Amino acid sequence: MGPGIAEFTGRVISNEVSTIHTEGPHSDRQEDFTRIAETIEDRIARRRRAIERTAMMNQERVLEAFRHYRVADVHLRGSTGYGYNDRGREILDGIYARVFGAEAALVRPQIVSGTHALALALYGVLRPGDRLVYATGEPYDTLRTVIGKGTGQSEGTLVEWGITYTQVDLTSDNRVDLEALEKVLSAAPVRMVVLQRSGGYSGRRALSVDELEQAISLVKKIQPDAVVLVDNCYGEFTETREPTEVGADLAAGSLIKNPGGGLAPTGGYVVGRKDLVHAAACRLTAPGVGEEAGPTGVEWRLFYQGFFLAPHVVSQALQSAVFGAALFETLGFPTRPRWNDPRSDLVQQFDLPSAEAVLTFCQAIQSASPVDSYVVPEPWAMPGYPDPVVMAAGTFVQGGSLELSADAPMRPPYRVFVQGGLTYEHGKLAYLHAAQSLRSSGFLPKSERA
Repeated sequence: MGPGIAEFTGRVISNEVSTIHTEGPHSDRQEDFTRIAETIEDRIARRRRAIERTAMMNQERVLEAFRHYRVADVHLRGSTGYGYNDRGREILDGIYARVFGAEAALVRPQIVSGTHALALALYGVLRPGDRLVYATGEPYDTLRTVIGKGTGQSEGTLVEWGITYTQVDLTSDNRVDLEALEKVLSAAPVRMVVLQRSGGYSGRRALSVDELEQAISLVKKIQPDAVVLVDNCYGEFTETREPTEVGADLAAGSLIKNPGGGLAPTGGYVVGRKDLVHAAACRLTAPGVGEEAGPTGVEWRLFYQGFFLAPHVVSQALQSAVFGAALFETLGFPTRPRWNDPRSDLVQQFDLPSAEAVLTFCQAIQSASPVDSYVVPEPWAMPGYPDPVVMAAGTFVQGGSLELSADAPMRPPYRVFVQGGLTYEHGKLAYLHAAQSLRSSGFLPKSERA
């Protein structure tokens, strides 16, 4: 959920490369995993077909947008200097807006992360004295830093700029507390309400678009002028509707997650109401410039091609997560979501017995990666996080969370967060390798060790 393995100051380089055994001579233990995998494949077949149907619907929508805007070779070229009259940039903005059912979009390589995209929306809309309500409980670590909640930092955070912050905790079953939200909205004027779709490091499940729609409807009923922003990171194309289609005024995310299709080398997006997207653009560049400038420095091809492929690649990642959940449930580990639960983001959580088991899991995922497989990740003090974080990210794009990665804060409960997988086959191999590593290290539940 942060920078890739290449940034790790505490990484360790190993000259030994692990081998993933899937065919050929097997030990008895390896054959056990092969039999388990075959059984799991049969069990999850119907769930995988449902994910593929969602991908087909989303692919049709993306294709229609490309055809509507008559995408041509000339749009795939980049621009330099100020980037004025960059037709490829304008068309890509239009495609995103059309697919997300919104009035406008800002899609830029200059947006460095999902947190940056959300910050553009927050700072673009909010002014000193405004009231911000976070309706999905504690924001994840990097957003807490942007808000300035309890961080003690003085870097131009929202709190430092005079924004009043109110948090509405989730219910005991991790749903938006509509009753508590209604009380907050009825008490005083609110300028913006934020809904975080994914769970971050909280361990909660992701919120479905239906749940987001219910919360948005409540906000608009009580305070029609309040701006609703959805943190859409990890959620794009997991369902057949996006938050801006159900009333959200803004949604934001990262291009090295779902919508980049594994090809976009960097970037982020803000999509929604035209005036609000323009306000975010003025934060990215300058008032009076807004979205009218911004060179790519590179061709647009990877951004277009990645977005076109995104529905399929997201479905591959979701199917990988279903396999991983089914495998580890079979081995006796708690997972969230469970393999047959509905999914509204890419993130798959695994509860492990200790910090050492977390480290073993993440190191196994790293060694099953196509890039930097020889790197041994170690926990380190990652910027924006209060606890050391271990991250396995052997990805083609640094920190690319649509590619298979695993990370965890080194604090109880010991929970690993896995996201992505460009292909189902790679995800399956990596999960099997992680299970083998945990068994070799003695971390499987006792009933599974024999």
